[in-house]
Amino acid sequence: MIDPNIKPTGCCDPFDPEPWDKKEILWDEKLFMKDHIKSVFHIPIDMNKVMTRDMEKIMKANAKGEQLMLSDEKSLWGSDIYIAVAKEVPDAQMTTLSGTFLTKVYEGPYKDIQKWTEDMKEYVKEKGKVIKKMYFCYTTCPNCAKAYGKNYVILFAQV
Repeated sequence: MIDPNIKPTGCCDPFDPEPWDKKEILWDEKLFMKDHIKSVFHIPIDMNKVMTRDMEKIMKANAKGEQLMLSDEKSLWGSDIYIAVAKEVPDAQMTTLSGTFLTKVYEGPYKDIQKWTEDMKEYVKEKGKVIKKMYFCYTTCPNCAKAYGKNYVILFAQV
């Protein structure tokens, strides 16, 4: 549950971890806008530019969906991002994701991501499943995480 004393920043909405923690989610062609972010050792270098451009397209198309952005940290030099949308966005790469996903919410500094990843692997193994792919969901931007006093990250393990 979101603390009622938290004042929204006007940027990212406050995040409620309960609906996402230790859940099994089934998606059947869930619609996303896909883009790419350049990184250096997984540290994004053009995220503001990409997110500003993408959100402008989404808002112009009146396609804003739930506040959900997945990151496929596919290399040290870049990641693909998937922004949930309510409908197709013109002049954007669109894709869908389908399958079963186990989720788990973590809170803390980004430097703990390797520890969280190992914990998620154990969680999936305990459930008797095998990970096909893992996505990271950064629930707020760094400025909003600081304002809210919590830095939540959801790991999505496609099984």
